[in-house]
Amino acid sequence: MTNKRTNLGIHRRKFILCLGLAITVLMAHLSVSAQTNPVLADDYPDRYTVIEGDTLWGISGRFLRDPWRWPEVWQGNPQVENPDLIYPGDVLVMTFIDGRPILKSLRRETVKLSPRARPTRFDAIPLIDPAAIAAYINAPLVTDSKELSESAYVVDGYDNRLLLGKYDKFYARGIEEEADKYRLFRRGRQFVDPVSRESLGWEAVHVGDANMLRRGDPAKLVLTRGYEEVIASDRLRPVLAEEVLPFFAPSAPDNPDIRGVILDTPNDATELGALSVVAINLGERENVFPGDVFRIRSQRYKKKDPVKGGSYFIPEEDVGLALVFRTFEKVSYALITDTNRQVRPGDVLVSPDAEETIDASADIELGSQ
Repeated sequence: MTNKRTNLGIHRRKFILCLGLAITVLMAHLSVSAQTNPVLADDYPDRYTVIEGDTLWGISGRFLRDPWRWPEVWQGNPQVENPDLIYPGDVLVMTFIDGRPILKSLRRETVKLSPRARPTRFDAIPLIDPAAIAAYINAPLVTDSKELSESAYVVDGYDNRLLLGKYDKFYARGIEEEADKYRLFRRGRQFVDPVSRESLGWEAVHVGDANMLRRGDPAKLVLTRGYEEVIASDRLRPVLAEEVLPFFAPSAPDNPDIRGVILDTPNDATELGALSVVAINLGERENVFPGDVFRIRSQRYKKKDPVKGGSYFIPEEDVGLALVFRTFEKVSYALITDTNRQVRPGDVLVSPDAEETIDASADIELGSQ
């Protein structure tokens, strides 16, 4: 009898243990599913018809709480040539497969009613408004000591002019490339990492564009566009191929523990809103790529206690999102896409997958207030 009770107790304990393990695995699975499934916006529509002027970011914000997670719910139409592109006139429909939200396109062909039917062609809608970053795509933005010392440079105006403007001709030395077009730039502000104090390079101020007229030493060129008056010693960078506006899908950085900061702005602006462009102290050496999305957090800083004395820390708070669109070795440029308060230089950048609360010892402190 004792053996039976003992065996029964053992079986019960095994059953309870197995049941507990099963519940634990199930809860863990549900927890992971809750984390991996994108959260829908509170008032998301069942369907939406795309119109000209829309952006992917704007549309995804109608359906998702986190617009950057749009690629996770998008299911391209396999019946069209470019299933991942969305065009004006497409009808987007929200459906669910095994509880997971899926966004599909009901591709429509728009035709003009006339004696012959002709399809109306549209360009695919971009991820973000191209006007917000167009000026930053082809312009030289970051340079270093090596390029400043080795690049070609302006020596004189065609008629000895000291200041050059649009359509003025000039001479330059040190041109070795066979390019027909050139960007003119000069050294601007120095990027300095606010934490390590490392020099990240200099901003290359885009002062104009020029076309080659005659090769040689010196070469003869003509200014085709001027943003500032060009002077002797301004540098030239060849345009080997015109870069087009990138079409990329937003994603989290490869490193979920990555941290950076927003660098000082060129005009010393202390507060920035949505659609502002900022430079950040992360680049290609940190495996940052165009399309990477960062969560912006206010920096943690020390305050004095007005009642009990001593000091305490104001914690980091989520401020908004930033989308990287152009990268260099140590610096990248990002567009602020969403913000619930003004963004400031020194604000912290983390992966959107980072934990909500971070150990205080890992916080970046840039001083007290």
